Amino acid sequence: MPHWCQNLYESHAPQILLYGRALGLSHSEAEDVLQETFLALMRKDETPEEPRHYCLRSFRNKALNYRRSLWRRLTRELESQRWFEGANSESRHERAAMNCLAKLPAEQREVIVLKIWHGYTFEKIGELLDLSPNTAAGRYRYGLQKLRACLNGEDYESLESAGETAALLDAAGTVAEP
Repeated sequence: MPHWCQNLYESHAPQILLYGRALGLSHSEAEDVLQETFLALMRKDETPEEPRHYCLRSFRNKALNYRRSLWRRLTRELESQRWFEGANSESRHERAAMNCLAKLPAEQREVIVLKIWHGYTFEKIGELLDLSPNTAAGRYRYGLQKLRACLNGEDYESLESAGETAALLDAAGTVAEP
């Protein structure tokens, strides 16, 4: 294995597996895709300009292709109740946070994992996902808002409708009165 691949694997494999989980893969599926990704990286003749970014982009593409299979889709649906496998040492609060994260829309969950666990900037997330940095930041902000609401026992869907109502009222307030 090329030295750069080995270093990348040793330093980032757990975070990449978590990213796979955020993309909707089971733990074993994420491991399979991670292996496929690193096999492809090892076959490259040259080291990519940004190895970590290239690896995540490759992993994401392989994960999305992997999910498209019908049989894998059925397996994934059966395993959807166990989005995160719990560790014996996790606290009740950690479990609650993981359950709330699992309930988020995939787009928001993906950005949160990339921002928090991978330390990506919104600009880098935008490059990886083909989004503007502002869209990535918005997904992150709304995802955190929903996480906070979920952890406080609130229904975040009611927050969305309240937010839409507030936005409409704000827009209506900008219209000049006669």
